[in-house]
Amino acid sequence: MKIAVLTSGGDAQGMNAIVRSVVRTALHEGAKPYAIREGWRGAVEGGDLIEEMTWSDVSDILHRGGTIIGTARSDKFREREGMRAVVKNLITRGIDRLISIGGDGTLTGTNELATEWPSLAQELVDRGEIDQELADTHPRLYIAGVVGSIDNDLVGTDMTVGADSALHRIIDAIDAISSTAESHRRSFVIEVMGRHCGYLALMSAIAGGCDYVFVPEQPPADGWEHDMCEALKQGREAGRRDSIIILAEGATDRNGAPITSERVKNVIEEGLGEGARVTLLGHVQRGGSPSAYDRWMPTLLGYTAALELLTTGGDPFIVGTRRNRIVKLPLMKAVEQTRAVKKYTSEANYEAAVASRGGSYGEMLQVFDTMASAIPTSTVTTPKGKIAVVHVGGLAPGMNSAVRAAVRMGIDRGYEMVGIKGGLPGLVNGDIMPLSWSEVDSWSGMGGAVLGTRRRIPSIDEFYDMGRTIEDHGISAIMMIGGLNGYEAAIKMKEERQRFSAFRIPIICVPASIDNNLPANELSIGTDTALNTNVTALNQIKQSASASRRCFVTETMGRNSGYLALMSAIASGAEQVYLAETGITLAQLSEDTEKMINAFERGRSLYLVVRNEYASEQYTTDFLTRVFEEEGGGLFDVRQSIIGHMQQGGNPTPFDRLLAVRLVNRAMAALDKYLAAGKDSCTFVGMEEGEISIHPLSHMEEYWDPETRLPSNQWWLGLKDVTYMVSDPYFGGKAKPLSILVSPEAN
Repeated sequence: MKIAVLTSGGDAQGMNAIVRSVVRTALHEGAKPYAIREGWRGAVEGGDLIEEMTWSDVSDILHRGGTIIGTARSDKFREREGMRAVVKNLITRGIDRLISIGGDGTLTGTNELATEWPSLAQELVDRGEIDQELADTHPRLYIAGVVGSIDNDLVGTDMTVGADSALHRIIDAIDAISSTAESHRRSFVIEVMGRHCGYLALMSAIAGGCDYVFVPEQPPADGWEHDMCEALKQGREAGRRDSIIILAEGATDRNGAPITSERVKNVIEEGLGEGARVTLLGHVQRGGSPSAYDRWMPTLLGYTAALELLTTGGDPFIVGTRRNRIVKLPLMKAVEQTRAVKKYTSEANYEAAVASRGGSYGEMLQVFDTMASAIPTSTVTTPKGKIAVVHVGGLAPGMNSAVRAAVRMGIDRGYEMVGIKGGLPGLVNGDIMPLSWSEVDSWSGMGGAVLGTRRRIPSIDEFYDMGRTIEDHGISAIMMIGGLNGYEAAIKMKEERQRFSAFRIPIICVPASIDNNLPANELSIGTDTALNTNVTALNQIKQSASASRRCFVTETMGRNSGYLALMSAIASGAEQVYLAETGITLAQLSEDTEKMINAFERGRSLYLVVRNEYASEQYTTDFLTRVFEEEGGGLFDVRQSIIGHMQQGGNPTPFDRLLAVRLVNRAMAALDKYLAAGKDSCTFVGMEEGEISIHPLSHMEEYWDPETRLPSNQWWLGLKDVTYMVSDPYFGGKAKPLSILVSPEAN
């Protein structure tokens, strides 16, 4: 069986991860993989542009941007003669399975080729270019699509390949521009990609703490020029030294006229009497190394597309993501739904256009209005109550983003907001600080935790002082943003209500932990940042070994949770990974050492091992290093690298900033509901399969094992075999559909 892969249209970071995964999955299944170079042009021209791929052809490409097999559009492919040439080039090589990576144009062309395949093959027979037997052997073309598009514009999938990396580029630019804009008290108009989809614009505006945004799906109402200038003016009066406006390239007004960056610049200069600068990010958004997400998720997508195409065939489909799950979507239905968004906007049906992007898109449009405002929209003169925010547990990047969201959403709902400094010991000591709307303005992208955080849970004797602080400061509710220690502390505070009435207030826990080990929660605030830190470090480690034959044993954080280790291994292309959940045995070490030696004997120059810090109490990172060194017998060097607390540092990624906003938005809505009803509920925020929900803390053990201190649903464990499938050419495990592959109807 032979299968081909091509990339066409605009490039996107993460395409190489798909190509690598497709090639290696096909080889594992005993199929012959081919790369069609230069997109549809290569398919039309054939020859050396259609090349059989080997395992090593896709080595060391995960970290590279763009696509190593090239991409190009082809006018000839749009003509029947060109399509007939494609069929001939494929059918004469025995290829009747094709995975296309690109946008809706690429996928539409692929579907048309599959539809016309029988008639085109018959034309080739009639012209004497192929014989009937060959045509009968390959009666149809089986196709699968994976969407590579930084615009994130495919309806039906939550995230297209390249969108997360593009968001990283934009946020890096916003963070850099903000500092110079603040220095000069200047306004900047930043234009980002997105002809028909405002995802990049909206999400970067929220994650970057920007002042105004224009998206194609919801053109501003007439008079937007005055509204925008008033919003920026309010910001200046509130003390802001800079203004950042984000503009999607496809933004228009209600009359369909383009809203260009120059148009916005002129409006600012005329309306506010101050200079403005324009920055067009352009193709910078497509370039550079892919993010961690755009390495591990495309790996899973490529694996799934190849496996499904080789084992089931069937009707044309797209492999995408929905609610943190992989889904198979009918190809042309997804394309048609995507193109319908443009129709909705042209008909001024903006509600339908926004709804097509999914429920969270509309939610975030509303959230932006609150988060970006220079002053609260609430007209409440007397606060409805006082809500305190506190961190408990280890530091997680994104904690400041969460506090900023909590303060703005709380004040906007009519509450007074205060921060507890230094974790729960601060509540014991009465170390409370008021948090104003403007004070948290710059916190969105800040690393660390301005309020400070501690793991320590106060002793029983200290609960009296905690209660006195709550009463003295008139605290009506508490939001704990942190890890398991916070959940456990909240449970103890609830238990102490029998002794101290001060604890009869609503308490809600928001998950923030790089360990990603919290109940009913698939992704915690801080995890994505830590994962990107690991992948960057592992890239540098691999580069340091390029001049020698070397094995690296790298240790990640995570405690009893292997999430960081496993996803780091997939995203970096590691050959071996050891997790706390599965442990390490002597027999396994012996087998793994033998594999390593064989790999170096066959010419391998680098072997990467990733170890979760709690994988084994006895088989430590140092022990593994010495075992591999000894057994290698001088064939290769072995070094160890413990990434350590770097994983808790750095500015939060766009994903962690946005996740913080979404989780806190739901938590604040819950507190508002409890206070309005006079309830003293103790709850925590969970997110499973992309759905955010609120759970009683009394039911925590339904979602969490107190013995292992791990969530009941560790969805990532089912991905371990994929790590070996795409990194070890001699892996003998059975390829099977991923546990996170679901039907669209299930979502």
